Amino acid sequence: DAKFRRVARITVCGKTALAKEVFGETLNESRDPDRPPERYTARYYLKFNFLEQAFDRLSEAGFRMAACSSTGTCAFAPEQGGPADDKIWTSYTEYVFCRD
Repeated sequence: DAKFRRVARITVCGKTALAKEVFGETLNESRDPDRPPERYTARYYLKFNFLEQAFDRLSEAGFRMAACSSTGTCAFAPEQGGPADDKIWTSYTEYVFCRD
């Protein structure tokens, strides 16, 4: 549906204990609430939508950006009868951080 509006979210992937250490109360754990601290999760997201805030928190915790990847995908091609505007494009950007 072209009128559906996706909510931009910053998802957090990593060990639960480390995510809590870095992001504290700004980490929304509602999608994976009972995850043990030593286990990995890709289901958390942040309660804010500004990358700068996430980058600041990671930097303060001693992390540095190691990689970045971005992609765009199209749901329908105009020649297949789909709409011809940019609203059908979605993008996904992944940032990878590490700590020495």
